[in-house]
Amino acid sequence: MFRSLVHRNYRIWFIGALVSNVGAWMQATAQNWVVLTELTDNDAFAVGITMALQFAPQLLLVPVTGLIADRFDRRKILMVTQSALMTLGVALGLLLVFGRAELWHLYVFALLLGIVNAVDTPARQTFVADLVSSSHMSNAVALNSASFNAARMIGPAAAGFLIVLVGSGWVFIINGATFLAVLVALAMLGGRQLRRMPRAPRARGQFVAGFRYVASRPDLVIVFVMVFLIGAFGMNFPIFSSTMAVEFGRGAGEYGLLSSILAIGSLTGALLAARRDRARMRVIILASGFFGAAVLVAALMPTYWTFAASTMLIGFGAVTILTTANGYVQTTTEPELRGRVMALYMAILSGGTPLGAPIVGAVADAWGPRWALGVAAVAAAVAALIGLGWLVVARGMRVVRHPRSAWRPAVRFADTPTAAIAVVATRPVHLVHDRARPGEGELVPPVPNDRLVPADFSEQVALTSPIPLPKAHRDPGAESAPQPRRPTAPDPILQSSR
Repeated sequence: MFRSLVHRNYRIWFIGALVSNVGAWMQATAQNWVVLTELTDNDAFAVGITMALQFAPQLLLVPVTGLIADRFDRRKILMVTQSALMTLGVALGLLLVFGRAELWHLYVFALLLGIVNAVDTPARQTFVADLVSSSHMSNAVALNSASFNAARMIGPAAAGFLIVLVGSGWVFIINGATFLAVLVALAMLGGRQLRRMPRAPRARGQFVAGFRYVASRPDLVIVFVMVFLIGAFGMNFPIFSSTMAVEFGRGAGEYGLLSSILAIGSLTGALLAARRDRARMRVIILASGFFGAAVLVAALMPTYWTFAASTMLIGFGAVTILTTANGYVQTTTEPELRGRVMALYMAILSGGTPLGAPIVGAVADAWGPRWALGVAAVAAAVAALIGLGWLVVARGMRVVRHPRSAWRPAVRFADTPTAAIAVVATRPVHLVHDRARPGEGELVPPVPNDRLVPADFSEQVALTSPIPLPKAHRDPGAESAPQPRRPTAPDPILQSSR
């Protein structure tokens, strides 16, 4: 589950990001509560507008931000963006502390926050490829999600407590201080241990290369469509939590507690995703159906505490979808295009919010928050049906009887399922003659033993496994006769797996 932590750089990054994520969740909680209760009179539509302004830049700037992540040093990008986010948080916190904040200030803050995050997100998501080996990438992505959701357990509850104790402005200032942890972590990373992934070349067509690549991958298109539906209409947790807290007559403390309880399920989903060897399409589809059912159950809960308990199921389903989809996209994308593809993925995920959040907020204002949860349930069900339909039509998925059990079903595919395997960045290896055995002229790669890693599993390797041959009958009388020695060539597969 924690195998990626063997890398020193990843351990440093993990700790710094965890501290910063706690502050980010504190700020997000305080931001929506300020808009809903301090600057408006329980206006859920204003909360939706704030979220739309915050996430719209990721959709509009996707061609530029993805290319920035692919072309420039990601550590330097993160140093700049994290410093800018710290400055924004402290500035808004001072406005709130001195009583100068107005609703338009929150709108401007959300827009600037979205612009900086549009550059920060693809660089931060793909930075994991610079910290761990290719075989650990999927696990590192899942642990990043676990860190994010562990912070969600602490941040919202701490924000609700601090809002009551010292006021919402200090929450923003404290969040600004937590950015120092990730800045120190970035400064401590060992430069020699960072893996240098292929950079995007300076050539024409680089801005649209990510779009073309995704268009050529039908499986990625399906993942993006599913993530868009769930991100636009199902991931509006600030609207759901704040309006349901008001529905049950609760205050800021109970609102923050809802986010923390939801994070219990989210953390569980992230840790279970870390245990899986690789990300699979079928997990995304099943999690989408589970998420839709969980949201529907939450909409029917009669009391605050039963609703709070149901949010754990919502968090489990949501994080299973996002973590698996993130790992699937990263591990199956070419390294030199990973930043642009991830920028497009994050734009689809977060960019759907400007469309969905105002609609969900308007539904909550007009008919109540339970109907807004119903919209999320319908969107998740549609996403699951789209993914299932693609498996049936494009991959020929069929449910058949299990060959060893009469009552147990099994799934079969007419076509080979999409292999969600890590794309290992390889470099050409120069071959030289082995002079240790004169006359044989065998070729061996001059690669040091410490750089030899196990080959990742693939469908091609599975289909070309060696077939054992039957032993030939040997004549006992021939045992004493000397046999000519045949030169044996070193097996490159075995050498690379030692």
